[in-house]
Amino acid sequence: MAKELELKYGCNPNQKPARIFMKDGELPIEVLNGRPGFINLLDAFNSWQLVKELKEATGLPAAASFKHVSPAGAAVAVEMNETLKKIYFVDDLPLSPLATAYARARGADRMSSYGDFIALSDTCDEETARLINREVSDGVIAPDYTPEALEILRNKRKGTYNVIKIDPAYRPAPIEHKDVFGITFEQGRNELKIDESLLKEMPTRNQEIPTDAKRDLLIALITLKYTQSNSVCYAKDGQAIGIGAGQQSRIHCTRLAGNKADIWYLRQHPKVMNLPWKDKIRRADRDNTIDIYISEDYMDVLADGSWEQFFTEKPEVLTREEKREWLDTLTGVALGSDAFFPFGDNIERAHKSGVSYIAQPGGSVRDDHVIETCDKYNIAMAFTGIRLFHH
Repeated sequence: MAKELELKYGCNPNQKPARIFMKDGELPIEVLNGRPGFINLLDAFNSWQLVKELKEATGLPAAASFKHVSPAGAAVAVEMNETLKKIYFVDDLPLSPLATAYARARGADRMSSYGDFIALSDTCDEETARLINREVSDGVIAPDYTPEALEILRNKRKGTYNVIKIDPAYRPAPIEHKDVFGITFEQGRNELKIDESLLKEMPTRNQEIPTDAKRDLLIALITLKYTQSNSVCYAKDGQAIGIGAGQQSRIHCTRLAGNKADIWYLRQHPKVMNLPWKDKIRRADRDNTIDIYISEDYMDVLADGSWEQFFTEKPEVLTREEKREWLDTLTGVALGSDAFFPFGDNIERAHKSGVSYIAQPGGSVRDDHVIETCDKYNIAMAFTGIRLFHH
């Protein structure tokens, strides 16, 4: 391993020179293939921390899909039903536990994951590599690769795909630095351990959080630890299903993440599952078309005839009433927030996306209103007492 790595440029092509380096010792990574860029490496290092913590918290293989220094998806290896396998386009592949984790992470928000950087908590196996090989992605970071997986990945994207191996034993210094405008900021690293001990203080009448929901709340909180703030995360069945990042308003963040969670669930609607696709439509085009089909402006698409590019016949419209009826069947969703909810409107919006369990710091002057709104919907909420801002 080397002490520094020269980069083509920084965040933008005009930002030169660019490199990463260690003041003391060697870099904890080895580039096995490709030439990762500045943003690639920011995604790689943040996503690696996320999956490492997910594995430690749950004991399950974990994966993350990162874009622009925030996760588009994060998940652990919980077995999928046939519906999820179909909407994630993996029903034709053998899936190891690690491949299952990445299929879930990628499938949460496939549009945002297009061109992602991938993090894997465990040695990348052949099944995971074959899944990665057929998706549009910039690179992957993992503690190791089997020979078969490495051969597959080295041939991806005409041999330019970024493959990074990281030393899982690496531990950074407890004090970290960041330069902004020529000024150096210094702080202690956020070494907060996220586990079930954070879910003990429950101010709501409903104080029952099942084991699977506790796991999902931990997934949401660990995901938020590496998401640009303000951030909110909806999670269910071992994966994030809606992540809202970088919003200035908490309610806008809750709406954004909730809308993503809604789209995730609407993709499972029978009308979406049975769309009359033409043969050989690319997965990315299906993702984009499904997003339009679910949206309110689909009537315009039907009217202008562009549906003929993708379907063998004109699909039946999924009405607003049908969408609401379907979303009303979504329950058991876990919700994490990186800072307190200032008003009950966040709970009202979360309820519309099936949220039954919440973990948030608490500490707002309006905590009483937030608790009252949770009690209105029989939502169990834990006050973690910890903030998870990430910038």
